[in-house]
Amino acid sequence: MAELVYRPVIGAAKTLFKAWDLKIDCKGSENIPRTGGAVLVSNHISYLDFIFDGLAALPQKRLVRFMAKESVFRHKISGPLMRGMKHIPVDRKQGETAYAQALESLRSGEIIGVFPEATISQSFTLKSFKSGAARMAQEAGVPLIPMALWGTQRLWTKGHPRNFKRSHTPITIRVGEPLEAPKDQYAGAITRRLRERCQELLEAAQRAYPVRPKGPDDTWWMPAHLGGTAPTPAEVKALEAG
Repeated sequence: MAELVYRPVIGAAKTLFKAWDLKIDCKGSENIPRTGGAVLVSNHISYLDFIFDGLAALPQKRLVRFMAKESVFRHKISGPLMRGMKHIPVDRKQGETAYAQALESLRSGEIIGVFPEATISQSFTLKSFKSGAARMAQEAGVPLIPMALWGTQRLWTKGHPRNFKRSHTPITIRVGEPLEAPKDQYAGAITRRLRERCQELLEAAQRAYPVRPKGPDDTWWMPAHLGGTAPTPAEVKALEAG
């Protein structure tokens, strides 16, 4: 399959990361299979997460096709790039089409990237997981690959201005061992195990993160339970309901 868009985009991203002097610490890429289909599952704390998730697959020479909201594909700049990289648009009112396309890609040996929280977590903690990733893995007969990111929220996240001038920002990536998704098991139970794995990886990434807030004005990117000033999950829920 010719990749006339994806590989040049990867090259451009690497050039930007070098210019920003990002300190990327990625461990566990060997858990991503070199061949065959898989569902890559990640937490979601930044608009840039799909880039760093995809970066974790490059040592295994794999390209990830991400499921993303359909509006991204309508944007005049991101749209042509997303389509060129063969990502999958998701219309939340008609999700069956995206689901069928993802299944077809998995069965043909592709890696599909999924954010089971569906939206960015403004508390920077794990939200509840939707069961679509587990159901896809079950139907396609492929493993789930849990992973977690930390630090990406400092570059660009919901409710905060993007800051691409922030240099030397550490980005921590942790990829876990594959989780099987047997067809005779309840998708909800698999989803719970998957979320537990992602939570463990997120905590490992947070422990490994080399910097802490510089002062009272720099605590916004830390979750409340770690002493930061990000809203708690309950506060986020109240804001969204209001």
